[in-house]
Amino acid sequence: MNFYELEAFDELSQTLHFARSAEKLNVSPSALSRMISRLEEETGSLLFERDNRAVALTKDGRAFAAFARKCLEEREDLTAVLAGKSTAVSGTLHVFASVTACYSIMPPFLKKLNDTYPDIHLSVETGDPALAPALVRSGRADLAVAAIPDGGFAGFDTVPVKRTPLVFAASIGGRYAEVSGSPQDIVSSVPLVLPKAGLARERFDLWTASRNVKPVIAAETEGNEAIMALVQLGLGIGLVPQVVLTHGPYMNGFTSHAAGNALGYYEVGFIQRLHGGGSESVRRLRAAVTEILHTL
Repeated sequence: MNFYELEAFDELSQTLHFARSAEKLNVSPSALSRMISRLEEETGSLLFERDNRAVALTKDGRAFAAFARKCLEEREDLTAVLAGKSTAVSGTLHVFASVTACYSIMPPFLKKLNDTYPDIHLSVETGDPALAPALVRSGRADLAVAAIPDGGFAGFDTVPVKRTPLVFAASIGGRYAEVSGSPQDIVSSVPLVLPKAGLARERFDLWTASRNVKPVIAAETEGNEAIMALVQLGLGIGLVPQVVLTHGPYMNGFTSHAAGNALGYYEVGFIQRLHGGGSESVRRLRAAVTEILHTL
């Protein structure tokens, strides 16, 4: 095995997506598949479970992922020493954020990071913010943007950035642009587009159960962007944090209906693991990121 194959494995272990990883590595998906097969032959282990719909690390794959990351980190350390930059802060920071967060939460952090530590490079993955805690815990992301529950996350450093209420989004000009009544009346009579998981869904389910309300659910999906797409199609009103409607592509064409105090506010911000091992360069990178986060 060589470093290029380890880099390819490391990339795929994070994205779990052959096409996206191949594009990042500037190779074809078939070439990437052959590299992974060679590693599996050399190790004598199945590293990925893969079919036409999904890719997942096996138990051996998770162990090999830790080995590959350690080798790549130690190479970075050695390269820095040989180049006379052993004290410089450099490396790749793996970040997970929703598309909305890339518009609203990420820019001030990235500007400060780039201005202070220009040798830190970013690898950004977007997706459903409900996945953020699990991806940070697994090591697939070093840093993520998430909805932060009351009390934060155990074992995480949490840095709140923006406080936002939950609202019901509606398409301007659509049949649900004008609704009336209390939040309880609205959710029991107007079709809803809800997140499948995450803090917003947890609060919604607790509130409706406590009031014995039977909501009219038109669709359940992953991520605020998917919710907004279904709202635009006219399926109903979507439960999203208000920040979704005030930044990025949803600033126009949508209105919102207040959820009142029923669902309340929550903090959106950054999360990272409190403690972690890694090479000296990784520890310096983590310290630099922590420094930037706590000066936002």
